[in-house]
Amino acid sequence: MSALKEIPRLLNLPTMSFLLFGPRGTGKSTWLRQRLPEAKSFDLLDASLFLELSREPNRLEALIGNQEKGSWVVLDEIQKVPILLDEVHRLMEKHKWRFALCGSSARKLRRGGANLLAGRALTLSMEGFSAFELKGIFNLDFAMNWGMLPFVWNAPEVAADILAAYVNTYLKEELQSEGIIRNVPPFLRFMAVAGQMNGQVVNAQNIARDAAVARSTVDTYFSVLVDTLIGHFLPAWRPGLKVRETAQPKFYWFDPGVARAAGGLLREPSDRFWQGMSLETLVYHELRVYNEISGKHRPIFYYRTPAGVEIDFVVQTAQKRPGKSQRIVAIEAKRSERWDRSWEKPMRNLTAGGGVTVERMVGVYCGSREFTFDDVMVLPFEQFISRLYDGKIF
Repeated sequence: MSALKEIPRLLNLPTMSFLLFGPRGTGKSTWLRQRLPEAKSFDLLDASLFLELSREPNRLEALIGNQEKGSWVVLDEIQKVPILLDEVHRLMEKHKWRFALCGSSARKLRRGGANLLAGRALTLSMEGFSAFELKGIFNLDFAMNWGMLPFVWNAPEVAADILAAYVNTYLKEELQSEGIIRNVPPFLRFMAVAGQMNGQVVNAQNIARDAAVARSTVDTYFSVLVDTLIGHFLPAWRPGLKVRETAQPKFYWFDPGVARAAGGLLREPSDRFWQGMSLETLVYHELRVYNEISGKHRPIFYYRTPAGVEIDFVVQTAQKRPGKSQRIVAIEAKRSERWDRSWEKPMRNLTAGGGVTVERMVGVYCGSREFTFDDVMVLPFEQFISRLYDGKIF
């Protein structure tokens, strides 16, 4: 499995300076070394470098030295020294150097009022492997159980140990050392509840009760997970189609394996319900990755009414405008080897209701055959991935 280390990533190297954010362990540093092998590189996890540049940010110029105009400079873990962004800005203007700034959180940068180089640097994101990147190596059952982090795929025989260590490292390096979480036991209780509720509608009051923390603390803890890119809220789609619509968001961890570790479920066999949530998490992951690398950045939602009508993912391809209806793609994901036609009903009802144009209805499942039932396209997961990255889903 060592060949996985050489798998090319979908993200392209920009021609101008950029900030690259993503959860720990998703391969950002490896990608930068591969794409910019000749660049001057500085890792702020190096304690001596961290202390030196924290005290005297202007020493960065001397460390870079006499580089030509347009030369690349890499700063890894930039969030550890937010004040460096002002120095980077100055050096970009003075020397016309290009900077690749890498980090696992923008929280400290934003909270510290740091200059985020608006207009002078692109903001990119990187997550775990995409199934499209893994191609023939990809295994859906393994992905649903253990996720898509590169070092998990490089050592699948110890996936549980790696994921357990990942959660501990996240707590130690990303939260405690940054001063984001000072009281660890309540946060651990929250993470266990939030991990087990991966892909479900957020009920903060219930989570507060189960985790034995204050209701306001739940909001703070979720904001920590989002700001450190460990999870994402999937908002409810509310088109106002003359029915009551759910307003609360769902919360998805960025990786089903990390969710399993946070929920304390690594040593327990995953049941069908958990794998169903994992499949949804993988579909959402792929939608986010494709959105990023394609540059389309389409809004993604889920849809639910109190009557039980639910669609897993609604991708908005065009906003409502005077004289034109909103346009969407509806996607339903099911952990089953056999497609049940009743699963199409929510998407079909939405199409028949009017008020919105449904460009495409897609079913994703774990079987091996493709089907077309009138205007519903049913695809095995791997075929869905192929169509998605070919631009044929949205």
